[in-house]
Amino acid sequence: MISLSDIPARGGSPFTRSMGLFVLLLLTAPFWLEPIGLYQYLGMEIAIWILFALGFNLLFGYTGLHSFGHGAYLGIGAYAFGLFQQNITISLWGGLLAAITAATLAGALVGAFVSHRRGIYFALMTIAFGQVFWFAAIKLHSITGGEDGLLGIPRPDLVFGPLKLDISDNGALYWFVTIVLLVAVLALWRLVNAPFGRVLQAIRQNETRARFVGYNVWLIKWLTFVVSAAFAGLAGGLFAMAQESAYPDVMSLHQSGLIVMMVLVGGGLVSFWGPVFGVLLYFIARDIIGGLTETWLLWFGLMFVIMVMVRPEGMAGLFHVLRARLPLRSRKAVGPAAQAGRA
Repeated sequence: MISLSDIPARGGSPFTRSMGLFVLLLLTAPFWLEPIGLYQYLGMEIAIWILFALGFNLLFGYTGLHSFGHGAYLGIGAYAFGLFQQNITISLWGGLLAAITAATLAGALVGAFVSHRRGIYFALMTIAFGQVFWFAAIKLHSITGGEDGLLGIPRPDLVFGPLKLDISDNGALYWFVTIVLLVAVLALWRLVNAPFGRVLQAIRQNETRARFVGYNVWLIKWLTFVVSAAFAGLAGGLFAMAQESAYPDVMSLHQSGLIVMMVLVGGGLVSFWGPVFGVLLYFIARDIIGGLTETWLLWFGLMFVIMVMVRPEGMAGLFHVLRARLPLRSRKAVGPAAQAGRA
């Protein structure tokens, strides 16, 4: 099985064909989603989950820390955004800042407890903390609305100094979410292709050896957990604005399991773009296969099982292997013809 370390680094330059294709798909999505029978809100939902998945993969794929309670930080971001709008003031930037801050503080607190653990113990502790946040969201009815959630969260206007834009429409909000996603992707791309990203991979491969080399493994794991939680909080704030509500369901173990499945199926363990493939595959299964049968989750689960058994590095790993083999086959095909021509 290949790993992230088997794929050459690109020096942090984001100007690649993969990045260009990603940007092209995002910019053209509103023009081809509806003609093929889908709906515009789906594009915004996918963009938000890609943001969540890429931030989660910083922890899961690059550092090898199996967090199974990461939906909690998505939910904390969503609740923070909604509570800010309802109780403080209606402000887009203030709400997103509140979402990022709340998720970051929660991630810092949890990370301080779990960063000295690894393997199954780390995973179980993240589940436990995730369930604590989920239970609190249900029981603190006076703050969170309990099982009913926070309803009627407004979509604030986009304000840039004297410029004020109405983004209450799904189409306008999609473009804002897309811009936020592109900025986040560039930041994450630069981060994982910097020396810090190589340190994360060293910790994933052998945490003890990385500690002996001189790295402060606990601090790096804690920082990674905090940064990943911050991106989850940003995604949560956008999610609350898109749905105009916040529910405890997004903090459940089920939602945390979904993001793990998306990253694994997509190939987040071997590629920066793996989470993107996984999110797309999940929503295709939900909306296309779901339109044919109510048991679409069964088929997605079977797809997940087959992928893990046959190709554990996921879709991105499969693409990488095929791309690596194609030049070899081309050389074998061209070689005899070239030799005959020279003869």
